[in-house]
Amino acid sequence: MRIKAAGLIFVLAGSVPATAQESGAPLSAIDWLSQSVATPSSLDTGGFPVAIDEPPVTDEGGALPEPVATTSLDGPSPDAVGLIPPAISGLPRDFWGAGLTREIAERLTVDRAGDLPALRQLFLTILLAELSAPVDAGGRGDLLRVRIDKLLALGALEQAAALIQAAGADTPEMFRRAFDVALLTGAEDRACEALAEKPHLAPTLPARIFCLARSGDWDTAALTVHTSEALGQISADQATLLSRFLDPDLFEGDPVPPAPSPVTPLDWKIYEAIGEPLPTEGLPVAFSYAEISPKAGWKAQIEAAERLTRAGTIPPNVILGLYTERQPAASGGVWDRAAAFQSFEAALGSGDADRIAKSLPVVWARMQEAELEVPFAVLFGKALIEVPLTGEAAEIAFRIGLLSPYRDLAARRYAPSDTTEAFLAGLASGDLTGLVPPDSLGRAIAAAFRAPAPSTEAQMLLDGNRRGEAILVAIENIGRGVQGDLRGVTEGLSLLRLAGLESVAQRTALELMILERRG
Repeated sequence: MRIKAAGLIFVLAGSVPATAQESGAPLSAIDWLSQSVATPSSLDTGGFPVAIDEPPVTDEGGALPEPVATTSLDGPSPDAVGLIPPAISGLPRDFWGAGLTREIAERLTVDRAGDLPALRQLFLTILLAELSAPVDAGGRGDLLRVRIDKLLALGALEQAAALIQAAGADTPEMFRRAFDVALLTGAEDRACEALAEKPHLAPTLPARIFCLARSGDWDTAALTVHTSEALGQISADQATLLSRFLDPDLFEGDPVPPAPSPVTPLDWKIYEAIGEPLPTEGLPVAFSYAEISPKAGWKAQIEAAERLTRAGTIPPNVILGLYTERQPAASGGVWDRAAAFQSFEAALGSGDADRIAKSLPVVWARMQEAELEVPFAVLFGKALIEVPLTGEAAEIAFRIGLLSPYRDLAARRYAPSDTTEAFLAGLASGDLTGLVPPDSLGRAIAAAFRAPAPSTEAQMLLDGNRRGEAILVAIENIGRGVQGDLRGVTEGLSLLRLAGLESVAQRTALELMILERRG
């Protein structure tokens, strides 16, 4: 699926305290959302999960929805909104089947930071796909909000923005997300214009002051700050920060107010505007978007792009452009990666096999240290297949080809030199007949392709017409396998194959063997 957003073409392959929930206060699935608009204090969450990457509130079945569920037949459910149709996603429209919203949401909010690239791509596709709403959806859009919040937590801002646009941002909770995405992607003027165009959404004082200043109405903004502080509607620190934002010359030499915790996108934007940008390292990955723009230094841009590329939320050609933008200013870390990348690209452009052979091991080592092997393979896998290489360079090029979309071609062109390479080629071609797995991980993988045996939980979900949840369990099982439980590898890959995701299973198996992501 190709989505054009903010000038880029995408190829898609913190929690709320229990006391807030109990009191009925406004809830947010992620604690760093800006308080940009007023939200109803009695916001109904329908009893569904609101926390990203947190375990369920209870393990008891009593917290689950009733077995008998009903849904409105008046019109399409917001939960069915998506960007990728079934013909492209490869997922059936009835993906969730008999699954219930709470149980699906709990699966979606599991921490997936350690997922392999193929599984991250599958998970992003699930979040963005056009799928029928769960049977108990009731037109509330609960699962839609969970999907959007998970996209934000993963740093997939452009994708989240497109999904919000498709669903509409006419409620306070949806608008808050759209507002923050606009701030982090450098579209703050658009965010303020949207706020002005929606009079039913009452802006909070910091957001109103920020937008008044962005529109050039500095006097009204300053008056609002002073009045709000006098009435106790904003804290002294907030007033100082906003006043400094409006007239930084008055505060020259004064200490900058400490950053709040958590930092919101609106906070980050204001600190940037007063010339004291907060480092995005240590902040949620979504904040990295703010440093991709030319306003940031080249090193900061590269580091932010590496973080987002690793997460699978921006296309590899973004990091290619940044690595080659100019000559490295120093050595070590990001500079070594940029230098190695530039040297390799120049060698590849020359067509000189000897130059390519010399530069390839160096750049591959740099990509491995940054865990950017798959994006690198997407960029250069096919070109390397065509280069006549020998020795170490040929072995590396073979593995890069297997990690690329051209793994079949790589397997056909390369003559394996040992049992490991023969096994890898068999995985890429989908035929392990007569091949000997090289190690215990290979044996766990081979078992899934020779005699699929998913976990009992995943099989029960699949048999119960809950395919989507079964696939999410399979992803979790493989993650467990990466940490050392090889049974999880067999069970997870088996379920993916039984669910019709053969290509995903193959790519995952190859990544398990090649990327060395073992705990």
